[in-house]
Amino acid sequence: MERKAASLSGPVSGPVLGIESSCDETAAAVLAPDGTILAERVLSQIAEHAAFGGVVPEIAARAHLSAVSALVADALHEAGLRFGDLSAIAATAGPGLIGGLLVGSGFAKGAAIAAGKPYLAINHLEAHALTARLPGLSEKQPQFPYLLLLLSGGHSQCVAVERVGQYRQLGTTLDDAVGEAFDKTAKLLGLPYPGGPALEAIAKTGNPAAYPLPRPLLHRPGCDFSFSGLKTAVAQLVAAQGTGALAHAVAADIAASFQAAVTDILADRLANAFALREDASCVVVAGGVASNAAIRARLTEVCEAAGKTLIAPPLRLCTDNAVMVAWAAIERLGGLAPADDFNTPCRPRWPLESL
Repeated sequence: MERKAASLSGPVSGPVLGIESSCDETAAAVLAPDGTILAERVLSQIAEHAAFGGVVPEIAARAHLSAVSALVADALHEAGLRFGDLSAIAATAGPGLIGGLLVGSGFAKGAAIAAGKPYLAINHLEAHALTARLPGLSEKQPQFPYLLLLLSGGHSQCVAVERVGQYRQLGTTLDDAVGEAFDKTAKLLGLPYPGGPALEAIAKTGNPAAYPLPRPLLHRPGCDFSFSGLKTAVAQLVAAQGTGALAHAVAADIAASFQAAVTDILADRLANAFALREDASCVVVAGGVASNAAIRARLTEVCEAAGKTLIAPPLRLCTDNAVMVAWAAIERLGGLAPADDFNTPCRPRWPLESL
């Protein structure tokens, strides 16, 4: 028998619970209707996946299953609330690893049914896109339309954010995502998992001009990205060093040169986006790679040269979290979007433009 979600659309009157489980972080957060964070919890799975050098989907799903109930209970306890006090319950329903998505959305649906609350299936990419609009995060809240650079382990996209639920993709990766390129390069250099932060750390001691690595698509029209050729060039460079562990100085120089190449590519693509969307009020950078200080600094320079402002969420909200899920639900409901049916499926692939 089909179950219909409780009806709710319009301004939210009470707290909203958000649940995130799309990859390797289990997270829960409770937000007040005005965006005040009442509680947030994030449980990383780095230890579970470190031995494999990357995320193992089955291990991730089992970790989510064992953690989500206690994590939600902790968040509600910190907020001083029960399920019955909530206005709605939201969970990431895609894109992401299907096992983890099923765990988080299944828990959210079950809780919503039991408490008689509306359920919202949140697009993970939209949650990242709207995070910077959370009140109090920055001096200038993004106003529609604005540009979004979504830079993570699974996504590299340049998007025009027209309004909640309306997005136009200006460019995407033709091969590897930027975060994936960071992780694979770090592995080639013998750095520990997760690779992105480790590579950024060692790059600080290296010479970014030591190796003339390629910059795919640089100075070409459009906003698409390509990182596969850059990663291959690093692999060939490492192979040329011979067998055995790389000397620290060599690894640092390669890391710095790689990071400089990525930064040049991102800056070039963003400059092209300005030409396509002169009406953009600002630029929002989100996703795990947005926490990279060198990339943030370069993108800030590009924005200032174009008379735009770069807005980035705090570092803890750049990576996967449930605050963004709850806030996306509040934004959707405030825009008069209806709650979702309990039969709404999870979607490993869920393009922003399809919303």
